[in-house]
Amino acid sequence: MPRTIDSASLNTMFDALQNPYRRRILLAISDHNPREIKEFTQTKFASVNGDKADPEQLEVELHHSHLPKLAEKGYIDWNPEAQTIRRGSNFDDIAPLLKLMDDHADKLPADWP
Repeated sequence: MPRTIDSASLNTMFDALQNPYRRRILLAISDHNPREIKEFTQTKFASVNGDKADPEQLEVELHHSHLPKLAEKGYIDWNPEAQTIRRGSNFDDIAPLLKLMDDHADKLPADWP
C-alpha cells in the first residue's frame, strides 16, 4: 500500500532541500553512510556553479545552520564528538524525493544538486 505524505511533510522536505549544500549532504549520505564531517568542509564539495566557497564560512554554516537543520528534521544523525553524520530516523521519508531529483538532474537548474 503506497504511503501518503501530507503537505506539512512535503513542505519540510522542500525546506531541507532548498539549499544546494544541504542537498549535497543528503545525496552524499544516500550514496555512502556514515560520512565524516570533514568531507563536507572541503571547498570543492560546497562550490556551486564553479563559485569557490570560503572554507571558514562554510564550516560555520555547516555547524550552525545546515547540520542542525537536517538533524532537527531527523534526516541525519549528527555526532559532533565523532565528527560523523549518518542517515537519520526520517531519512527514508526524503530518500525517494532525492532519488527522483537525482535521476532527473539533467532537467533541473544548473546549481543542482
